[in-house]
Amino acid sequence: MKKEIHIFLTAILFFTRIPCPKWVNHNPEYLKLSSKYFSLVGILIGGIGALVFYGASFLFPVEVSLLLSMVATIYSTGAFHEDGFADVCDGFGGGWTKDKILLIMKDSRLGTYGTIGLLFILGIKFTVLRIIEIQHIPLVLIAGHSLSRFIATTLLYTHPYVRDTEDSKSKSAAKHINIPSLIISGIFGITPLFFFKNPWVFITIITMYASKLFLGFKFKKWIGGQTGDCAGAVQQLSEIVFYLTIIALWKYI
Repeated sequence: MKKEIHIFLTAILFFTRIPCPKWVNHNPEYLKLSSKYFSLVGILIGGIGALVFYGASFLFPVEVSLLLSMVATIYSTGAFHEDGFADVCDGFGGGWTKDKILLIMKDSRLGTYGTIGLLFILGIKFTVLRIIEIQHIPLVLIAGHSLSRFIATTLLYTHPYVRDTEDSKSKSAAKHINIPSLIISGIFGITPLFFFKNPWVFITIITMYASKLFLGFKFKKWIGGQTGDCAGAVQQLSEIVFYLTIIALWKYI
């Protein structure tokens, strides 16, 4: 139990900017195991966003509350996944060989493709959340953050890690995940869906995984696998797909 707590806190330390005890560090052994708690971290981050939205909604219009909620989640993660998404946009937008793509993705500078990608994905996220009925937004946020992180975890199982560098902290967390850990991540990721009254909400798993297949195909074709940035891109895209699917379900079912 103590070891599992340590692993979970390592996941919080790595995937967020939430303070952890000093005895928690980026131990490669624990980092390698931390991905199974990726979805649980998503529940935590989604919960922060939901709490901020709920509290702010008593004082501000829904648009302001949503923006504050988005700021809270991005601040809590240090834009961890948004940064990965932007790097993927830059790498695959500006590179035409595996080495060039990986080199661009490793560059800390934000390029044109990454800037445009971030503007669109944040704009779409705000727009689709604004359409959802206000009383449902907190649960939608929690489910979107948790399930999208599970979908990102599946990428670690289906695609090999392709970087050769040993100095990256993300290498241990982004390497292959075993089936038991994937199942644990799936349990945490799917759990919020059971709190929805409409059982059709489970269709989101299919649409979100389809978005992962789309990106996974490109990753496999161009670089032969995945990096931590690729997982971040899958998380961001599948989160958007979750919100879009929710809107479609409530409109037509």
